Amino acid sequence: MTRPRPSRPAMAASMAGAVDLSGLKQRATQPPAPQTGEDTAAGLGAAVAVTEANFEPDVLVRSNQVPVVVLLWSPRSDAAIALAEALGALVTADGGRWSLALVNVDTTPRVAQAFGVQAIPTVVALAGGQPIASFQGTQPVAELRKWVDALLEATAGKLPGAAGAEPEQVDPAVAAARDQLDAGEFLAARASYQAILDADPNHAEAKAAIRQVDWLIRASAADPDVIATADADPGDLEAALTAADVQLLSQDAAGAFGRLIAAVKRTAGDDRARVKARLLELFELFDPADPDVIRARRDLASALY
Repeated sequence: MTRPRPSRPAMAASMAGAVDLSGLKQRATQPPAPQTGEDTAAGLGAAVAVTEANFEPDVLVRSNQVPVVVLLWSPRSDAAIALAEALGALVTADGGRWSLALVNVDTTPRVAQAFGVQAIPTVVALAGGQPIASFQGTQPVAELRKWVDALLEATAGKLPGAAGAEPEQVDPAVAAARDQLDAGEFLAARASYQAILDADPNHAEAKAAIRQVDWLIRASAADPDVIATADADPGDLEAALTAADVQLLSQDAAGAFGRLIAAVKRTAGDDRARVKARLLELFELFDPADPDVIRARRDLASALY
């Protein structure tokens, strides 16, 4: 998959480097095939049952027109079935403003593997062919409504295939920085985005990209064994901070946030301030409406007060 592109809109940091959809792409420029009854998940008329054959048109290409919410589920999981029903009710009520795609991990394992799914159910939102937000587990209907509304707001007027959408005019300097980020040339991308920010201190994409690049550089250089080190010695603050980065790179946002909140509870003074600052820095990589962020902010407030 490509790396985060903060302004189109920001991808949840937990998705960075974790999803490789390129192997499932076949004809990126072809128009989406019409949906048929055979494409539709049983009992959820507004949802598309995803296979390798229809992944390209019904997920990737479709996400250029409206956001596509992909639910990775299994009929073996009651929680996943309940989440599918809740999302199905929402997508029906919203009348085509977004699309719901269901990936049965038992029957389409290659698609599930491409998303790097680690738990069932997992939800991933795509826009413009890119993962932009995700969460694991179930959520109350009210929280799902907020999450979908935030997704619609973030993508409004920005999708290249949406009705009436204007083609995006990209500054050559921004395009070059994005290409460097996509290629994993993090140091070069940071320098390019910094030059953009120096010329325009209010450039939103450059600000967000630099935050993400700094985290990617730090997390990519970390020893994966640091999680075991931090678990073995909870008092090792450096290990805890690094382990949280590695967990985030592995899509375990809840685990990363939980580790740092536990460190906040154990520390005081400058150490506590440092952990809190790192936690707030990681929050900035996510959509504020992300359920893991909302929960972690609440837990942080409880830990501090």
